[in-house]
Amino acid sequence: MEQHSKSDGSKLSIAEDTIAAGNGAKLAYYDSKESHGLDTALVLLHGYCGSSAYWTKIVDELAASIRVVAPDARGHGRSSAPGDEVYGMELFADDLAGLLDALSIRQAIVLGHSLGGYITLAFAERYPDRLSAFGLVHSTPLPDSEAARANRDKAAAAIQENGVAAFVDGLIPKLFAKDRLEGMGPEVAWCKEIGEITAQHGAIATAKGMKERADRSEVIRGSNLPVLLVAGAGDGVIPVESTFTAVNEETRKVELEQAGHMSMMECAPQLAEEIASFVRSI
Repeated sequence: MEQHSKSDGSKLSIAEDTIAAGNGAKLAYYDSKESHGLDTALVLLHGYCGSSAYWTKIVDELAASIRVVAPDARGHGRSSAPGDEVYGMELFADDLAGLLDALSIRQAIVLGHSLGGYITLAFAERYPDRLSAFGLVHSTPLPDSEAARANRDKAAAAIQENGVAAFVDGLIPKLFAKDRLEGMGPEVAWCKEIGEITAQHGAIATAKGMKERADRSEVIRGSNLPVLLVAGAGDGVIPVESTFTAVNEETRKVELEQAGHMSMMECAPQLAEEIASFVRSI
């Protein structure tokens, strides 16, 4: 049996249910289920080598006023890792559409962290009528630079040769703000353990998919929907300006001074309030 909790009881995935997606994936997901009389739900998409557990510190607060759905992306957490060589962002978007169909959710507010932001934009491009709003949390609509594309190849090769655990051991500390890293030891260790349950093939196929993703700046600029953009002042992975590079007339920009790339771990109360405020405004 797969283990989805640390020895201290912290969950490595909060997904408790599964569906069979139309394209062959078994998708695990968390669903708070209570609609609070609203005709929309809030979907939270985690980052690369993460899981739905990334949202643990804020999900209960948000679920007190809106239905919250937090899936494990294919190849991550408790979801399966189908054999596709490349997990394109469009494939993840189709997974999300299938999940919303299965849960009878017609429209949703979709917010994506890092990789989840890339998926959010692919979903907004392919299924705009399924959205009531969307946003990026430490993510960007820009494609990879040539250097970043080369780094995706290096990551895939490293995971193939040395496994996921060694890769996330090097990756995770870089996601936290340098000036606060020393005080985030438990969170860093937790995120490493979350990353370690990522399927090796899933991590490789996802890296290849991120490498191939398109520039989706126009998805934001051309939308008339409310958009939330959250950046971390200390983010060493995606700079503030990359998150804020495309806006529309309905965009809300938030810069969190205490955050690096992991505000849901570094300053969860502030992130929760910004998301709750955005939801209330819709």
